[in-house]
Amino acid sequence: MPENISQPPLMSRGMKAVLLSQFLSAFADNALLFAILAQFKSSLYPEWSQPVLQMVFVLAFILLAPFVGQFADRNPKGRVMLSGNLLKFVGAFLICVGSDPFLGYALVGIGAAVYSPAKYGILGELTDGERLVKANGLMEASTIAAILLGSVIGGLLSDWSIVFALGVCAAMYGLAVFVNFGIPKLSAAQIGRGWNIKKMFTQFLEATRTLWADKESRFSLVGTSMFWGAGVTLRFLLVQWVPIALGMTDNTTPTVLNAMVAIGIVVGAGLAAKFVTLKTVRRCMPAGILIGLGVVYFSLQTSIIPSYLILIIIGVFGGFFVVPLNALLQDKGKHSVGAGNAIAVQNLGENTAMLLMLGLFSLVTSIGVSVVAIGIGFGAIFALAIGGLWLWDCTRKKS
Repeated sequence: MPENISQPPLMSRGMKAVLLSQFLSAFADNALLFAILAQFKSSLYPEWSQPVLQMVFVLAFILLAPFVGQFADRNPKGRVMLSGNLLKFVGAFLICVGSDPFLGYALVGIGAAVYSPAKYGILGELTDGERLVKANGLMEASTIAAILLGSVIGGLLSDWSIVFALGVCAAMYGLAVFVNFGIPKLSAAQIGRGWNIKKMFTQFLEATRTLWADKESRFSLVGTSMFWGAGVTLRFLLVQWVPIALGMTDNTTPTVLNAMVAIGIVVGAGLAAKFVTLKTVRRCMPAGILIGLGVVYFSLQTSIIPSYLILIIIGVFGGFFVVPLNALLQDKGKHSVGAGNAIAVQNLGENTAMLLMLGLFSLVTSIGVSVVAIGIGFGAIFALAIGGLWLWDCTRKKS
């Protein structure tokens, strides 16, 4: 079926502004994390405090999940993105001027929770149909390119000056706020609804039930939650793995290794946009299994070059796995509970998985389990879990 000729081009002015805003915001997110980790290292914080820092961040997503999706759907999503970036800027600025990093990072987390449903939900308002997978590929590519540069530059700047690195992060959030004004002020998806907190919470629960009751939405929610729970754990695993396996104690090497994953995800997102559609979304499942097996193999490495190559390959599998699942949920949400609500429900699942995985990682780290053993176990469990999800889906389709 031909596409609607009145539909604006995929790379419209509004889409470009969304992608640039996302790039700047994600760049600052990742640079800020590694700058704070460098601050912890220089101040001799215990190792378990690193995953706890990320837990403070993801708690904001969990606590605000019932409200941020509806906030995104009841307001122009470009302005919601602006509000989220403004909160991030304030949090980063507070850390710059010496406030408690946990407090400042919690505020950044609140901004991210507000921002997330709008940044994905607006894609379905700027484009639709099969272009939505391509739009998600562009969003993931923009995000991962930002992770790539933000992680590396955050590490490099932190080796030179932690205070300057924190200042750059705040400046990038400020620039993202400015770019948000270039996003067109689209009509709100849901107009005329009140702001009764109890009613909003009830509506969120209903949206959650609706999405989890739908087989396709549930499939996407489980897959993306597992992916991001694993992804955030891998990031902290790398930070602690480098000095043990490679004997390097600088701040830059872990960020470069994270960047290798980011490079791979950009490639994987592009491949997904080319070879996977909403009708063929199950093609992504073997890549999920290979992510886990790749982590097992990576954990056994003791030299830097093979580590780079393996992490790039893991990233390719990751991009190919998660992009189609995101697009599937957005399409389902747009035609049921609203795109913003769908992303908020997804964020609840993903961040709950992150919180559980980070808590487990912090626990096993605190009791002295080796990082190599953690990596092997984590990779094996992830591969088995994705394989189980795929088998469950195949069984469900036959029944």
